[in-house]
Amino acid sequence: MKRTTFFILLFTAYSVIGQDKFFTNTGTINFEASVPFFEEVKAVNRQVSIVLEPKTSTFICTVIVRDFSFKLDMMQEHFNENYMESRRYPKAIFKGKIEKFDLKDINETEKEYQITGKLILRGKAKEVTVNALIKKVGDGIQIISDFPISVSDFNIHFPNEIAAKIAKTANTELIGVVRSSDLMYLTLK
Repeated sequence: MKRTTFFILLFTAYSVIGQDKFFTNTGTINFEASVPFFEEVKAVNRQVSIVLEPKTSTFICTVIVRDFSFKLDMMQEHFNENYMESRRYPKAIFKGKIEKFDLKDINETEKEYQITGKLILRGKAKEVTVNALIKKVGDGIQIISDFPISVSDFNIHFPNEIAAKIAKTANTELIGVVRSSDLMYLTLK
């Protein structure tokens, strides 16, 4: 009986803790660095981890660089090996605070927020502020944000013969629906 009571209390404690975080590992990042008249430079990653901690207004996004998929295999190979060096720098991380965020204010009407934080990419860190549209959807919270990334800020270099074919700023769009779940929370620990 004591053991059953202990497990019920333990499960209840984890359920309460789990409600403090919203999580997904199926967020999407669309990335584009195309320039007119040249081959499209575009990729998608559908395995993005996003954590939202409402009490602290903390927003964390983690991306495995190798999970970006390009239309052309050779473009994906060059992206990973030559430009992003994904073996050396396997993850990109953004951690920031959502300004003026209060979970009680989130409903089905989309609201615009600013997120200020640190973007770590290729071993370089840069303070950035991005806009985000946040609203309640079903049993979760939808977050859509644009992250313009200047390649020079992260020491991404292209050979002269292709530098004109790739944009100097990569347009990066994040889309995700985070949900509260004690089981998801336990996988984060």
